[in-house]
Amino acid sequence: MIGFVFAESKRRIDVKKAHQIGQEVKGIGKAGVFVNAPLQEVQEIAAYCQLDYVQLHGEETSEYCQSVGRPVIKAFRVAPGFNLERSKEYTADWILLDSFTPGQYGGTGITFDWQSLQDFTSQSHIPVMVAGGLTPENVGTAISLLSPNGIDVSGGVETNGMKDIKKIQEFMIAARRAEGGKANVK
Repeated sequence: MIGFVFAESKRRIDVKKAHQIGQEVKGIGKAGVFVNAPLQEVQEIAAYCQLDYVQLHGEETSEYCQSVGRPVIKAFRVAPGFNLERSKEYTADWILLDSFTPGQYGGTGITFDWQSLQDFTSQSHIPVMVAGGLTPENVGTAISLLSPNGIDVSGGVETNGMKDIKKIQEFMIAARRAEGGKANVK
């Protein structure tokens, strides 16, 4: 799956550019990343870019998620005292666990305490994706500890703010090795 960041971020992509790339990548799922965006804006961008998933990283409510009209990946920022029960309130298609940094919604390059969520990933009522500081060096550990249904990476495969094909390849190899060839890498 390929992700397009539409939220305010150093990785933000222009909607027209995302549409163009989306037209060129056939057979690959497309997700759009949003943070507290107006529902109509999310729906319009999702339709225009033909997104397969909408990934929500803000304080969107369960009702908001239900109104998107596309499969939803709902991100939860994991901090000490994170309430796992909160995720059960959502009717999202995926849960994404990311690290918590005050004032930032993902893309921090910081990991969270994976061991504290081992039971959650195995008992979750919907598929779980893990993000937050994943690199070719640590993705195997994250997969071994959490057994997630998918992983989400961005900064961990960049060099000087640009995607690095060598790091992407190393990441894919490490993820697949840890999962026995079954990792769903986004």
